Amino acid sequence: MGHSITITATGGAGEIPAYVAQPAAPAKAAIIVIPEIFGLNAGIRHKVDDWAALGYLAIAPDIFWRFAPGVELDPDVPEQLQEAFGYFQQYDADLGVEDIRSALTWTSAQGIARTGLVGFCLGGRLAYMAATRTTVDAAVGYYGVMIDTMLDEAANITHPLALHIPTADHFVSPEAQAAIHTGLDPLPLVTLWDYEGLDHGFAADAGNRRDDTAAKLADQRTRDFFAANLG
Repeated sequence: MGHSITITATGGAGEIPAYVAQPAAPAKAAIIVIPEIFGLNAGIRHKVDDWAALGYLAIAPDIFWRFAPGVELDPDVPEQLQEAFGYFQQYDADLGVEDIRSALTWTSAQGIARTGLVGFCLGGRLAYMAATRTTVDAAVGYYGVMIDTMLDEAANITHPLALHIPTADHFVSPEAQAAIHTGLDPLPLVTLWDYEGLDHGFAADAGNRRDDTAAKLADQRTRDFFAANLG
């Protein structure tokens, strides 16, 4: 259903590879999909296609385009998992926000009035950052990392944000989760969903990390959230 394109990066930094899928009818809104640390792999492309099937113009930018363009990794392969961790260490999340702004510029140029964003893992962190730093109309993060270190930005949230939080996430400690709840629960624009006993990556499209029941619940919540907030 989808195809590869490039979009222009802000400030003339270059061209960002991306995967795009168009709905069959005129799009009711757009969805930006921010990948995990495994790049624009088959699972992320499938998620993009799914959003298009639901009537959205969907786009996933290649978040590692500056230093590892085109990388596609499998988290179930140990060597590829370690490679992904290396890319995570190289990644500049502030530049990632600039890439989100580039994607927002692109969706606006397609005549789309409202754009949502959904991100996973590192992309979940970027969903939070997009909510605090950009004009995205609604954002959803799955198992976002390091959000507890950025709660001082929460006052900047002006559009709806939802976060999926697995309570046994081995990358996000119980203390970090508690801080997220303390910092964000009081905010009327923020929704937090906990998944008791589940670990990081439970909503992966496929593979060993996926918990099918919880993934389906989380994805339905995300669909409902965007339907309510993007029109």
